[in-house]
Amino acid sequence: MSDFDIRSTNPADIEALETLYLAAFPEEDLVSLVRELVGGPTPVISLAAAKDGQIVGHVVFTPCGVSGSDEKASLLGPLCVTPMLHKQVIGSALIKAGMEEAHKSGTRQVLVLGDPAYYARSGFKPSAAIEAPYPLPEEWLAAWQWQMLDDGEPLTGQLVVPGPWQSAALWGE
Repeated sequence: MSDFDIRSTNPADIEALETLYLAAFPEEDLVSLVRELVGGPTPVISLAAAKDGQIVGHVVFTPCGVSGSDEKASLLGPLCVTPMLHKQVIGSALIKAGMEEAHKSGTRQVLVLGDPAYYARSGFKPSAAIEAPYPLPEEWLAAWQWQMLDDGEPLTGQLVVPGPWQSAALWGE
């Protein structure tokens, strides 16, 4: 297992985050979303994993609303780990730390649109009762997953996302 530290990001990290996302996801344009989330006005939980002073992983948890409810939910994503360090528990550690921070801020449920096999290892379940903010393509339905952060009932309604997430292209449209 690699030695790494997890810390909150700061504006000085944006260049390193851009480099990380370009290396990990060369086929996807996540850099503009990361830039908006980390450097914009939307309050997010943005955590970096650092090894030997270099950022090697990153995750964002965006606070969201749920239609018809006063309860808080968070959207996990994007999540990124430098390709050379995959399978070193960095991603799992970032998810765990982010969920702890989200729970402290009053979030009851976390949602993610991602690989079911990967996120199931962190306790996510398919078929969220909260609808995605945009219709998902049929092949993405299993990727819409959820996890409660307390012992309450799962939330229902539609996820209400802030500006950076209000692009239908992020949701497969």
